[in-house]
Amino acid sequence: MSNVSAVPVIAVIGLVGIAALLRDRYLRWGATDEEQTRVLSGDELLSSVNLSATRAITIATAAEDAWPWIAQLGQGRGGFYSYDWLENLVAHIDIHNANQIVAEWQQIAVGSEVRLAPELPLQVAALNTGRSLVLRGNVPMGQGPPPYDFTWAFVLQPQPDGNTRLIVRERYAFKHRWAALIVQPAQLVSCLMSPEMLRGIKTRAERRSLPAPDGSVQEPLPSRAHQQVPPPATSF
Repeated sequence: MSNVSAVPVIAVIGLVGIAALLRDRYLRWGATDEEQTRVLSGDELLSSVNLSATRAITIATAAEDAWPWIAQLGQGRGGFYSYDWLENLVAHIDIHNANQIVAEWQQIAVGSEVRLAPELPLQVAALNTGRSLVLRGNVPMGQGPPPYDFTWAFVLQPQPDGNTRLIVRERYAFKHRWAALIVQPAQLVSCLMSPEMLRGIKTRAERRSLPAPDGSVQEPLPSRAHQQVPPPATSF
């Protein structure tokens, strides 16, 4: 192979390596080494997994202030506090991120449905009100059974200083090897959307507005509808 023809190959290998490095870092965005290995609520649902992502953020308020935003997650409810304009642009799934706590969305229980999209429901598989919410489900492929199982855990852990750590963990158990062809691209999207979701929950929970009598927040946040997607971070 000539030096000239080798250049594109080397460039591709380099890009793949950089992408893999960034992906690994985003799979643990904000999480400490200890949080990466800590057993969380929902881990018991899947005994063995092929892919796991643990991300975390510190919220400068009590867990009780963060919980209502987690309780109302879901399409047709509070959204996912990420780039809803991007989700709707690409997938047309009618997600709208709430800037208010809505009383009717706070009623969840094991077995409740939380939708990723109108036709993509997850089920509440485990719940410790005020502390943890675990969703479980998968994306069906045509008429066949889903090729993987999936859990998505949201865990609030109060800290001695009065702050709260929000830890979010995704776990995938493949039923077929080719499930990776679906899950890996989905994780690239999650690497972009999940950190913004964590920041969105943090921003909302740290507000000092009091609930109005109807259960909503008195002072809405400024609209983020036209917020630009930031470039991927390379450090934390």
